[in-house]
Amino acid sequence: MAMQFLEMPDKDGFFGEYGGQIIPPQLKAIMDDINMAYDQVSQTKAFKDELQALYSDYVGRPSPIYFARRLTEQQGGARIFLKREDLNHTGAHKINHCLGEALLAKHMGKTKVLAETGAGQHGVALATACALVGIDCEIHMGEIDIAKEHPNVTKMKILGCKLIPVTRGTRTLKDAVDSAFDEYLKDPVNFFYAIGSVVGPHPFPKMVRDFQSIVGIEAREQFLAKEGKLPDYVIACVGGGSNAIGLFTAFLSDDDVKMVGVEPAGLGLDTADHAATLTLGEKGAIHGFKCYNLQDKEGNPLPVYSIASGLDYPGVGPQHCYLKDIERVSYEVIDDQECLNAFMTLSRLEGIIPALESAHAVAYAMKLAKTLPADQTILINLSGRGDKDADFVAEKLSL
Repeated sequence: MAMQFLEMPDKDGFFGEYGGQIIPPQLKAIMDDINMAYDQVSQTKAFKDELQALYSDYVGRPSPIYFARRLTEQQGGARIFLKREDLNHTGAHKINHCLGEALLAKHMGKTKVLAETGAGQHGVALATACALVGIDCEIHMGEIDIAKEHPNVTKMKILGCKLIPVTRGTRTLKDAVDSAFDEYLKDPVNFFYAIGSVVGPHPFPKMVRDFQSIVGIEAREQFLAKEGKLPDYVIACVGGGSNAIGLFTAFLSDDDVKMVGVEPAGLGLDTADHAATLTLGEKGAIHGFKCYNLQDKEGNPLPVYSIASGLDYPGVGPQHCYLKDIERVSYEVIDDQECLNAFMTLSRLEGIIPALESAHAVAYAMKLAKTLPADQTILINLSGRGDKDADFVAEKLSL
């Protein structure tokens, strides 16, 4: 891997000018302790072996790569492949880093793991991991998302986590982050905040990326074995950006592999109802780190929106910001209607119901495939399944 990617972040948690720790001094000491523990524990054979055993025997890794033949035939042009993270235990990529974070919290002697969730996939995965390792779990979730993602709410309660409805602000993901962080600050020595994406203060963008990199490592090896070459394009949806960075990391030094991160255009970039952070955001700070974010004239985070609850975040992972600036990754947008169309198309052509988040990546790949010759290949990270979204979509489309 090229050194410019291998050495990131630096010792202070920066990817270029993004990331870092924009936090009070007392919290910095806690974060530095987490970083030190992570750097030490994650390199031990015992930790690696335990996590690998859980990935294979508990999660069901490696997740397969599937050639979407009928979808390819309908679009014409490039062949479309799916990295099936939707087949993981709990139904998404989130379990990859949740197991790592729960194991680390247990090792550090923490008494409770806290987190936010939007679509509920991170909440379910973390509640699952905490049940497995035997540590208390508390999930903060916006009231709007609770109503929208009811199946995941039920699962979290069954798994034994304490669910905190968030009634402040927009009652969605950004406010759930604020609420969970407020609770964490009450006792950061004994609590562990398991951030749900490659965001937040250092070391979380690094930790979550490392745990999610299993996706790209597998995909690269599988695609070479299946096709005898690397994919021409790799595509993933981007909210905070964990599933995308998980796929991209293994391909960063492969100059011939083009990468596309797909953001939610919501009701349109000409409206206030979107979450296209990298497309329209400005440099600033949010939730303890520097990144592109959608902000008002005073620099405060704007309310954001996406039909996919897991993508409506006003910031984005610092490594994505760096990859945008150096033009290694192209960041594009898909609106709600295109997302819904892709959701239904994949369901009815391939018998695979994707998460609304993942359907953004599918939608962009469908558009791209038509513009490419048949000898080109596209690999999509199908980051989650759509069980959680099925009732919502059925109601919205009057099915």
